[in-house]
Formats: sequence, structure tokens, C-alpha cells
Amino acid sequence: MPRATRCGANARRMRRYGVEPIGLITDDLEFAPLVIAGIARAIWRYRSELAPFTAAVVTVAAGATLHTWSPPWWPIVPLLAAAVAMALLVWGRWVNLTRPIERSYAAITTAFAGGWLTAAARNSPFAAPLPAILLIGGVLLAVPWWAHRRRRARIRVERTLAAWPDIAKAVGLTGSRVQSAIVDLWGYRFRLGLGLGQTVEDAISAVPRLESALGTTRGGIRVQPVATKQANRADVRVIETDPHADAIAWPGPSTTSITQPAKLGLFEDGSPVRVKRGMELMPWASCIDRLATTPQEAENLLADAVVILDGRADDLTKRGERVWEPSPERPALIIVVDEYAELASEAPRAIDYADSIARRGRAPAVNLIAATQRPSKHAMGKSAVRAQMDVRLCFRVREPRDGDLILGQGMVKAGWHPHKLDAPGKFLISSPEHDIPRRARTYLLDDEGVQATAERHAEHRPSLDEVSAQALQRATERPAPPPQPAVRPSPRHARDNAVREAEEALTTSLRQASDDGTSVGDLIRATGMRRTWVYQRLQELGHARQVEQVARGRWRALPEIHDP
Repeated sequence: MPRATRCGANARRMRRYGVEPIGLITDDLEFAPLVIAGIARAIWRYRSELAPFTAAVVTVAAGATLHTWSPPWWPIVPLLAAAVAMALLVWGRWVNLTRPIERSYAAITTAFAGGWLTAAARNSPFAAPLPAILLIGGVLLAVPWWAHRRRRARIRVERTLAAWPDIAKAVGLTGSRVQSAIVDLWGYRFRLGLGLGQTVEDAISAVPRLESALGTTRGGIRVQPVATKQANRADVRVIETDPHADAIAWPGPSTTSITQPAKLGLFEDGSPVRVKRGMELMPWASCIDRLATTPQEAENLLADAVVILDGRADDLTKRGERVWEPSPERPALIIVVDEYAELASEAPRAIDYADSIARRGRAPAVNLIAATQRPSKHAMGKSAVRAQMDVRLCFRVREPRDGDLILGQGMVKAGWHPHKLDAPGKFLISSPEHDIPRRARTYLLDDEGVQATAERHAEHRPSLDEVSAQALQRATERPAPPPQPAVRPSPRHARDNAVREAEEALTTSLRQASDDGTSVGDLIRATGMRRTWVYQRLQELGHARQVEQVARGRWRALPEIHDP
């Protein structure tokens, strides 16, 4: 218990028994040093609030000094004041005056102080009406200073972090220290020097305790490694106002070439998410050279892409070049696959072509973009496709293991937590340029925006280059291979299809259930699966609290059912 709390408790206990505490000041008590020390501590604690008074006192002292010792120098004062005010107005961003209104305030304050100092040096700082002018002007200029949000936030953060030794002991990071802190529009962040033997993983595991100790909301603290890869340093970000609380309107295309980094959204600090070279696709048909909507069309499209890849590789060899540099005359070939898992189950032969593109397509600029709900080894078909994905975007998932499945084994333990994303459009990105976990949110693009953008850019899509067109022409002139006998689906493939159909039937039954719920027997009949399978799937769907109702024979459908 803190000392002040103990004293208060003892005082209340004494009053309860009729004893009133009193204090005696005797000649033996050195009272004056205590008062001086207390006043000094208060002045230091509230130094930011007292800054206008300090500036006024310094200005009066400077005026008195100039008037007494160097009166002829007064013409120099307005010139210096004007130069400093102009410098602050133009280059103030270099001294952390990032906003124009802040630079204007600094320039006005400097000009006022310079004008008053000029009059004080020539006449006297106490000659009328200079004291009244300084008082009125000082109060008017002090009000914006006291009301400045970022200043108040910085002071609040400094006072919070001043208690870090006690906070570190409470959260299990004893020995760590705050090295620097920065306040921004959404909260603040500070660099944490970890104690001996502590790691970034220790700081990540302490996040829930940090949220309690710093008084933030749940999920309001991010801990990530520093950019310099130092093992004993960590960057801690405290989110006080969520910049991703609302959808972010799409500002329009951010690139004019496939070689430029694409802007996908915004991080929590307002900086853009950019990736290099880089759904439902039907609304974009006018911007797409070729669209496949059936398994056979998809197989033919990917087969032609492999032909183009081989043709470009031969051309690079003849030219003595290693990389195909995209240009309007020699454009990159981008293949976008929506619902890649469906392609793996419905067109197995297409996966062989996708595997070839994933392994060999980077140098000849034949790139594959795949979107799927669950990129497991089975859903992705060949393992090479998933292994070759350098840029991975993970949106909200239900379980931590899904984060490791998408981003890579061990990523959740390292601080990548897509299961904690709490709104549509929020995502984590893992790529060579983004190797630390930072939350971002994509732009919101509605149907009208898609249509307008597709119409605007339809006529600017480059046509297929000559090398690729000739490769396709040569492929069509070759004799067609003999038809291969139909391959019966393997028992495992048939079993996977049956499980997928059962999951869809289960979800449909839960969605269509009445307010009174649906019986377990109905779910078994709808899915054609056993009772244990139904029980397990209901747990995986996120309704563990209601699973015990299955044992009683009834299941109450909730308003929101998570799709498998």
C-alpha cells in the first residue's frame, strides 16, 4: 500500500476512536527547505503550463538589461525578431512545428515579443503603457498555448511514462526503461529499452497487462520489433483514437504503371501501405483482357499463361537479359484468381499451370495474385504456390492458427495477430518491405466507384506484346495432344467434396432456423454426417457457449452465423 494511503487509513482509524492527529512546528524542524523543495517540484511538474509566465519574465529581464546597459542597440532588436519570425514561418517544420497554424502562432509570438522588447530597450520595461501591453498580449497569446491539444497530450504522456519503473514492475518487465516518446494524432508511441535477458516476445506477451497499467482500451497497444533489428529494443504504440474506426474512402488510382508501388490502404499512423508490382472480377471486365468463369476456361487461361511465360523466357535468353522490364510496349502479365480453393477442387489440372507460374514467372513478369478464404496446403493444391507468395495480406480470421496458416508458421507468436482484427477491411501485410506487424485498413470501393474506374481505364490497358502473341500463335499451330482418358476422382477427393457440401448444408440450416432453434436430428439429416461431426463443427463455428444445448437435442440459431 502506498505511504499516502497508509497515512490516510491510520488517520481515519484514529478519528474513529476519538483521537485527532495534530502537527507541531518546533525550532528543531527545518521547515523552509521543505517548502522550497515542494514549490520547486510543483514548478517543474507544471513547467509547460507556466511557460507563458516564464517567457514574460525573461522578456522583462531582457528589456531591463538592454535599457540599462545597451540602449543604443534597440534598432537591432526588431530586425532580429523579424528574421526569427520569418524563419519560423518558413522552416518551422524542422523544429517540430508541423502544422501551418503552429508555425503562424510561433511567428506571431516572436514578433510580439520583439516589438515589446524594442520599446522596452528604448524607453523602459516599466514605462506606461508597456506593462499593460505585456499583460494583455501575454494572456491572449497564452490561451492558444494552454488549449493546444498536442501539448497537453505530450505532457500527459510524459507524466504517465514518468511512472514507468512502477509500471514495468507490475507488468513483468522489470529493468526496462523508456528511451523516447512521440505524440501523434492517434495516440503516442515510445521506444522501450528492454532489461537484461528480456526479448520482444516478452513485451508482446505483456500487452494485456500493459493495457491495464496504462489505462487503455482492450486491443489499444501494439508492440513490435524496432527497424534496426536490435533484440533488446521494442516499439510500443498506444492507440487512443482508432484511425481505422470508419471505412476509408478510396482516393482513386495511385499509380500510372505496373512498375510503381501500389497503394493498398493506410497504416494506423496514417502512412500508406505500398507493395511493389502489384474479388469479384466481373465488374472489371472492361479492364481485363481475358476473363474465365468456368473451370475449363480457367485451365485454358493458365495454360496459355505458361506458354507466354516460356516464350518470354526464350526471348530473354536471346537478348542476354535476366528480367523482363515492363513497359507499354512490353507489359507485365497479371493473372488474378478469385477463390483459388475452388480452382484447386474444380480444375485440378489448372493447379499444375499455376504451380509453374509461381515458380518461374517472376523474371518474365508473369505474376499470379490469388485470393482464398483458407490457404491450406490442400486448398492451394501444390505447395510451391503458397511457398512462392512473397506478399501476403491477411484479413480477419477466427482463430490464431489461421494466422500461422496464412502468414507462416510462428508468426502469431511473433506478434502477428489477425484474429484480433475487429472490423472489415483491416489487415496485416507480410512482404520483404513489411516484416513487422502493423495493422492497416484497405480503402472502401463501392460498386459505383468500381464502374467509374473501370470505364475510365478500359481504353488504357496495353495490348499483348509481340513476343507473347507469337508464342500463343506457335502453340495453336502445333498438333493437339491425344485425348487422355477420364480420371476418376480419388476417394479422398470425393470425401473432401462431401465434407464441403455438408458444411454448406449445416450453415444453411442454421441460417434458416426459426427463433425456437433447430433440432440436432434435423442438422444430421441436412448434412448426412454423424452427431460427433455436427458437434465439432458447431464448436468451430464460434458458438462454444451454446454447444451444450446439442446434448439436450436442440440448437438455437444465433443472429450471426460465421461461414466455414
